[in-house]
Amino acid sequence: MLIAHSNTSRVKHSNRLPARTALRVLVILLAALATQPVRACSLALVIAVDVSASISEVEYDLQQKGISAALQDEDVMDAIATVGGIWLHGFEWSGRYQQNTLLNWRFLSDPESIHSAASEIARNTRDSREFLTALGHALSHASEVLDTAPAVCERQVIDVSADGINNEGYDPHFAYYSSNFTDITVNALVIRKEERTYTYFENKVIRGPGAFVQAMNSYEDYTEAMIRKLVREILGLRYADLR
Repeated sequence: MLIAHSNTSRVKHSNRLPARTALRVLVILLAALATQPVRACSLALVIAVDVSASISEVEYDLQQKGISAALQDEDVMDAIATVGGIWLHGFEWSGRYQQNTLLNWRFLSDPESIHSAASEIARNTRDSREFLTALGHALSHASEVLDTAPAVCERQVIDVSADGINNEGYDPHFAYYSSNFTDITVNALVIRKEERTYTYFENKVIRGPGAFVQAMNSYEDYTEAMIRKLVREILGLRYADLR
């Protein structure tokens, strides 16, 4: 498995430019090298966003705006164009029975469709505030959502974000045992309020081909971390091979 370790909150703004420039060059290079025709559906991606009680209203706002901004980032949009478009679904989760759809299945292939999806996510209002972190139930729900994807895609990925470990209901191991996760990759975006959160996701949550953890220390870095994560997920192993 591939592990990405991002400490963006510790890096001065002046040091970010080279990393983002390198990412931009890589996306352009992959687009230029894409001589083989892409499949009708390269990726079905489910974004599963933690909105449990540990997340403040300020953090929730940074999270929602971060997802919207990341989707509209030039590198992410170029990555989507490189693979010929992706299917995207988003939902927020907290307790055992709290899974609220942010964006139903949408095919993103051009600036218009991407901006429309991003705007819909940004307009969402929080569904719940008082529930604990039922991660296992969120993963089971995500696998059920993938079963409803409008097309059979080359890759299926669940992008789960959280700032804490499972503390309600069954754990991820039971979800993986009881639900169908065949050929599904589960990646994690971890807000590291506690060091054990990163270790927990590294050891108990991520799974499947090319799975990785993208970590950050603050919700202030959510947009940047999500951009890096989306580019890796959209381009898949082609990105990992060239890093």
